[in-house]
Amino acid sequence: MKLIIAIIQNTDSDAVSQALVEGKFRITRIASTGGFFRRGSTTFVIGVRDERLDLAIEEIRKSLSPQVDANQKRATLFVIPVESFEQI
Repeated sequence: MKLIIAIIQNTDSDAVSQALVEGKFRITRIASTGGFFRRGSTTFVIGVRDERLDLAIEEIRKSLSPQVDANQKRATLFVIPVESFEQI
């Protein structure tokens, strides 16, 4: 199992959220603010099984707006291995 922490620009957050929900991924959506530019962003926390990791990342990638500048970053993703989890 993996945990994806995806930091997305606010302008793309609705499209990313919709794509992930339609793909049957469970997400937690958190409003956040970047430290350098102080721009609004959304942080998604997504738990996925190993075999669905690539699909989740592809859904995020496809739902982002087109890249205008080669230096522009539209999202930052962290993929963390999960040893165990509990739902209570």
